[in-house]
Amino acid sequence: MYRVIKMYGDSEPWWFLDGWEEDIVTSTAFDSYDDALKAFQKEWVHLAETYPQKKSKTSFMTAFWDPTDQKWCGECDEYLQQYHSILLLEIDESMPKGLQSSRPRQRIRSCQIKH
Repeated sequence: MYRVIKMYGDSEPWWFLDGWEEDIVTSTAFDSYDDALKAFQKEWVHLAETYPQKKSKTSFMTAFWDPTDQKWCGECDEYLQQYHSILLLEIDESMPKGLQSSRPRQRIRSCQIKH
């Protein structure tokens, strides 16, 4: 099974930080890789035409953003960039726990990560 996931939040999709599931806007399952790839590519093109900035970590994880789209984080005491992201994942037991479990966990903010 394959899944195309669209996200919106303050961290790039490849971090898979605790609580990342809260940023999921849509998640669509596909039985075939070809169908999932077509859906991913269609949304990728739409996001690339909509947002001026993008960064990919792999061929199937891309974050898009507008530098002016930032939200204040009182916990971090700074503005955090907001990202529109898309992922194409093959779902199996080796995937991040967040895709396998609905168990709630404490959210880690992107500003709490030491770069």
